[in-house]
Amino acid sequence: MLDLEKNKLPLDLSYLSEMSGDSPEFMIEMIDMFKQQTPIYLDDLKNAIDAQDWSRTASCAHKMKPTFSYVGRDDAKEHMQWIEHHARDQQDVEEIPGKYSEVKEFVNVLYQQLDDAKAELSKRL
Repeated sequence: MLDLEKNKLPLDLSYLSEMSGDSPEFMIEMIDMFKQQTPIYLDDLKNAIDAQDWSRTASCAHKMKPTFSYVGRDDAKEHMQWIEHHARDQQDVEEIPGKYSEVKEFVNVLYQQLDDAKAELSKRL
């Protein structure tokens, strides 16, 4: 699940760096896109959970999963994978709203980490 120790560390953007050819411009663009899309994805996920539409919940979680890997937070990817699998299998669904709340709270920390990473990348422009 979410590794709270990683909240205190700089993000590991090695995957994003490799994907971008170590282009700070591209990496900044991806960070900005992540910060724009994630609230929309989270709203979609919340609506699916509130409606107890487990198929849609699984689909929303599945869509979000890889985006966390791009920004170096595989722990959040695994968290979304838990939501996806439990929603798809309709297993322990009563725990899904709590897992959503954890990720919703976590992204505020992640946004700060992304802002810090973006500031460091901007120095390379």
